[in-house]
Amino acid sequence: MANTSSTTSTTSGNKNMGDVKRDVQNAASGVADKARDVASGVMDRTKDAATGMADKARDVAGTVVDRTKEMASTATDTARDWANTAGKKAEDALGAVGGGMSSLAGTVRESLPHEGVMGQASEYVADALESGGRYIQQEGFSGMAEDVTNLIRRNPIPALLVGIGIGYLIARSTSRS
Repeated sequence: MANTSSTTSTTSGNKNMGDVKRDVQNAASGVADKARDVASGVMDRTKDAATGMADKARDVAGTVVDRTKEMASTATDTARDWANTAGKKAEDALGAVGGGMSSLAGTVRESLPHEGVMGQASEYVADALESGGRYIQQEGFSGMAEDVTNLIRRNPIPALLVGIGIGYLIARSTSRS
């Protein structure tokens, strides 16, 4: 009987070992499932955080782009205003030059002789000053630029030769200095 009880206890010990092994496997499986669930949750939270950060970065980049566009627009408007102001001042100055030329024509007529060769020359100079002053006052820079452009189109070779001559004179005057 001693033998049978020892066999029974070994068999029951094996069953206990099998049960323990199964329990360990079940516990390990449960831990693995729990770890997968936790890892999945962490991955989901990480994805959500990354998406949130990407959205935030996109919003910040959009704001930066909008502000940059706004600043560029403001700078453009400011430059345009300055250019308009400078253009108006230049037109006003040109008008003043035209008025001064007309005034000078009147002074030439009054102070120089009216008879003889000198009278004819002074009348010619006064007429030229007066018509030049009127032209400058009426046309302004834009009209003058258009007239010069048309003149160059009608006479390209003489305009080129005049340009070369002026360039030569400027080069000579700057090289002596």
